[in-house]
Amino acid sequence: NFQEMALGFTSDIAKNNLGESFYRPWVPFITTIFLFIFVSNWSGAIVPWKLLEIPAGELAAPTNNINTTVALSLLTSVAYFGGGLTKKGLGYFARYVKPTPILLPINILEDFTKPLSLSFRLFGNVLADELTVAVLTFLVPFVIPLPIMALGIFAGSIQALIFSTLASAYIHEALE
Repeated sequence: NFQEMALGFTSDIAKNNLGESFYRPWVPFITTIFLFIFVSNWSGAIVPWKLLEIPAGELAAPTNNINTTVALSLLTSVAYFGGGLTKKGLGYFARYVKPTPILLPINILEDFTKPLSLSFRLFGNVLADELTVAVLTFLVPFVIPLPIMALGIFAGSIQALIFSTLASAYIHEALE
């Protein structure tokens, strides 16, 4: 059953990153993020949406839009800030001045670069895959794009794994 397999897989991701005692409340979040990215990437990799023209624009995978990937990464940021504040209260912000207060600007900058890197990594990989398939399908319509589409399916699966693994690692960092 796909549902049991996906839940078991994402539970293992959460358990490996968050530890045995903290992972259960985060399994629904990690699973939702993983499945959304997984299905979105597969929908863009299986069907070459860029070849279909509609009057109002184009069809593409949801993760081919920077707004979607930024929203997913900001949601992850809200989750790890919320988890840290829930567990430690206002003492969560003490991590910004550890081990020395000189590192305060770098620690604040780190919280801005995490969602930035998450969103650009996902967006760039999905966009590159869809553009490659669209160009190859336009140049050589039938046989050549198939291996690239298979590579896109594999890369989309890996991107879902990377995003959910990094999300659970960021949550673990906020909880420790």
